[in-house]
Amino acid sequence: MIAVAAVFAVWVIYANLFTISDPLILGILFVSGIYTIMFVAIGATQNAPDRVPLYDWALSALSLVSGIYFFVNAGAISDRISLLHDFTLMQLVFGSALLGLTLEATRRTTGLGLTGVVVVFLAYNLFGYLLPPPFGHGVSEYTYLLDILVFTTDGVFGVPVQVVASYVFLFVMFGTLLSKAGGGEFFFNVAALLTGRSRGGPAKIAVISSGLYGTMSGSPTSDVVATGSITIPVMKRLGYKARFAAAVEVAASTGGSAMPPIMGSAAFILAEYTGVGYQQVVLAALVPAFLYYLGVFTQVHFRAVRDDLRPSEDEIPSVAQTFRTGWVFLIPILGIILALSWGYSPTFTAGIGVLGVVAASMLLKATRLSVWQIVEGLGETTLRILPVAGACAAAGLVIGGLSMTGLGMKAANVILTISNGQPAVTLVIAAVVTIILGLGMPTPSAYILAAVLVGPALAELGFPILQSHMFLLYFAVLSALTPPIAVAALAAAAIADEDSFKIAFSAVRLAAVGFLLPFAFVSNPGLLLLADPLSNVIAVVGGLFATAAIGISIEGSVGILLRPVERLVLSLAAVAAVLPFTMVALIGIAVIGAMLVRYAVVAYSSAPQKTAG
Repeated sequence: MIAVAAVFAVWVIYANLFTISDPLILGILFVSGIYTIMFVAIGATQNAPDRVPLYDWALSALSLVSGIYFFVNAGAISDRISLLHDFTLMQLVFGSALLGLTLEATRRTTGLGLTGVVVVFLAYNLFGYLLPPPFGHGVSEYTYLLDILVFTTDGVFGVPVQVVASYVFLFVMFGTLLSKAGGGEFFFNVAALLTGRSRGGPAKIAVISSGLYGTMSGSPTSDVVATGSITIPVMKRLGYKARFAAAVEVAASTGGSAMPPIMGSAAFILAEYTGVGYQQVVLAALVPAFLYYLGVFTQVHFRAVRDDLRPSEDEIPSVAQTFRTGWVFLIPILGIILALSWGYSPTFTAGIGVLGVVAASMLLKATRLSVWQIVEGLGETTLRILPVAGACAAAGLVIGGLSMTGLGMKAANVILTISNGQPAVTLVIAAVVTIILGLGMPTPSAYILAAVLVGPALAELGFPILQSHMFLLYFAVLSALTPPIAVAALAAAAIADEDSFKIAFSAVRLAAVGFLLPFAFVSNPGLLLLADPLSNVIAVVGGLFATAAIGISIEGSVGILLRPVERLVLSLAAVAAVLPFTMVALIGIAVIGAMLVRYAVVAYSSAPQKTAG
């Protein structure tokens, strides 16, 4: 399986970097290849037998044959005019087969949640004409549905799959190979080196290492499993409660999906869907991502100060240990940063990252990748992509169906009617709807659904496209830790041996800044570096002070307990500090700064002094 998956990964590299593929042909070959591997790699149920049953081989073979048929007839499919040319029998058979395979692939990779959503949308496309206005639409036959969803680039082969088949795949390959060479351990050691000796050190290591790992994985669940398997037991061993240890890991891992440069596949989809350059998306995401982690870090620090949580020196590596071999991992990361800054495409940038990892790993014996490790990295990349590909193919069905019926604009009108066109109320509704759409779903799927259902309402009110879609992306990301499902908390619960529901509520508290940030950068473009230089500087400084104030207010302690009125003043000053009005922002910054200075003086004067000699 690894070998076959590696061969598929090599084809993806070739198709993206060395040929100019027609989007339809690229989509056909990618989807059929992924499905062929998927039905052998992922069982029909959790209790599936170890041996691949005959029906899975049949589904895999059907995927391969369908791909061959679509590839051989790609010219005829491209030339046909949708809704005017009748289907041949073979087109009807293989089109229906691909639609059914997509639904089953979605069920196996993401569960019944997203599959149910897709089925509801398909049912609406077929039978929505029975509904009263404004939700009803014209009569649409099955062949009309099949035509749009399978025989154009508006459905299964649409933007989500095109993005996954190109730079998402290559960036995941970069992360996998970097991890194979020891990059994950290097990032963990860097985090330990930076914060391990301070109070709350293990929790701070979890925050930083999860953020760094998130730049590679982009998946909250995989981030929790990869870094939490180390950090959670260490925190528990040093006296942290299991609930708090797991919540720190969940909050930190969830933010990885919003951490540049990869940001999970949803960021690439955002760039394609909005028409905004990927480099601009990455630049805009820098400050919010830093503020998110600063918020989690601030709360972790003051919780550790309050509870006097001490570090363990045994867990901390030295600078020499960390960089003796780890310096080589800075080379591919620097290559990606330079390629993005020089304006290269995301696909080419990812290719540079992949080649950079392999080349850099060869410089030292300790990091050198063997031929089999490279094959394993390629194969594991394909297997990691399976859930994302299944979710994005399903999302393509939803997008194609919405374009048929115009449900997106109808949903936008309903949202605007409920909010009475009030921008603030509309944003709150948009946030709640996006979180609900994301419960139990991968981040890309949650963002795509929000973009097509909620995005038009924000556009109708005049919100700039990048700010509004970053708003939706953030809440799609945060849905991974939001109760009642909180998939990231479910992963942490197994490691911490704690109730996932309790972990999720604690994680929401630690990630409070993340829930407030989208409202801040929608109203203040300076937080996304989209305003003039002076406004950007004031916004960033205001964001830093506001984040610290919110973290202190939530924890209610800076070494001394704060009174309720002080916490209220800090919260109000934090709001003022991020408003897009210069004088108001400066006043908020000044108030927070004065209070922080006062707390520092009081904490220092009340600390026990060491005697000389």
